Amino acid sequence: MASSPTTVFDLDRGALAALVEGEPLYRVEQIWTGLYRQLTPVVEISNLPASLRNDLADRAPEALTEMTRSTTDAGDTVKFLWSLHDGATVETVLMYSPDRVTVCISTQAGCAMNCSFCATGQAGFERQLSVGEIVEQVIRAAREATPRRVSNVVFMGMGEPLANLDATIAAAHRFHHDLGISARQLTISTVGLIPGIRRLADEPLPVTLAVSLHAARDQLRNELVPINQRYPLRDLAAACREYFDAKGRRLSFEWAMIANVNDTPRDLDELARYARDLRAHVNLIPLNPTPGYPVIGTTADDVRQFCQGLIAAGVNATVRRTRGTDIDAACGQLRTAHQPSATSHRRPSDRVPVQLRARNDSDQNG
Repeated sequence: MASSPTTVFDLDRGALAALVEGEPLYRVEQIWTGLYRQLTPVVEISNLPASLRNDLADRAPEALTEMTRSTTDAGDTVKFLWSLHDGATVETVLMYSPDRVTVCISTQAGCAMNCSFCATGQAGFERQLSVGEIVEQVIRAAREATPRRVSNVVFMGMGEPLANLDATIAAAHRFHHDLGISARQLTISTVGLIPGIRRLADEPLPVTLAVSLHAARDQLRNELVPINQRYPLRDLAAACREYFDAKGRRLSFEWAMIANVNDTPRDLDELARYARDLRAHVNLIPLNPTPGYPVIGTTADDVRQFCQGLIAAGVNATVRRTRGTDIDAACGQLRTAHQPSATSHRRPSDRVPVQLRARNDSDQNG
């Protein structure tokens, strides 16, 4: 297999200096400032000689080619589908709010975690993204957002960030040190890879850790989030506590609300106990419909009641605003729409939790 080409955002300062060896030393700073402060493509950095601009563009091109984009009618959410050098595709979402501009980025093409309700998980894993392929997603979104400035980055797009840990950490440092985004405005999501959580705890950046929890008892979580079989809830809680102690940053638990699966009174009680013990914030997420997963999201009224129940139980909880449902903005959906073959070989019934299959069978049998 041919090695991936080096892209311009794969280069750190040392590699960039080596690439322009023979040029005056100040050229490195000019290029770096142009890329990360002025958000300018290399061929448009005006204080560089044209010959150098063109040479750099040839030797270290940008990684992402826009295939398509979808924008909500309100214009507050833009989803990009990018093609990479080998034909792999990834998604990035740009979200505008009155007080912030957030970019949701991918760290892998596809995902190997196999979470049962996730469109990306249905497509399977293709490959890791390089540092440059991750970083460029934010750069391209930041160009789109100008004159507004990107203030928040969430590693919550396609893939499991902690399964591509070195690139994820390097990208986070680039966002903080070179794009000037506060570490506290960087959120790294994980389904619960404990070695990665512990590695993050040792990093100097106090990023926010968001755990995709979705169930607070092992039996159900084993089905919704299969990695739980390797890293069960008790061990995950211990790693989360270590992260909190190391960083002093409040944890966030993500909980996709699935009707009659994880929205029952029992689920509320289990989640409340788990979150309260770790002083975690719970982010309730209305489930986006996913092809091949024949369940529905919890109704809006029931989501609100579930949230109120958590608050009454002493848990800090909010409901995430659903954005971009009309433009396939849930993770993996735009990619699937443009690549229908990128779906799981599993039968839909294999992806439904046992407790729901039993309920459906009971309904069908009268």
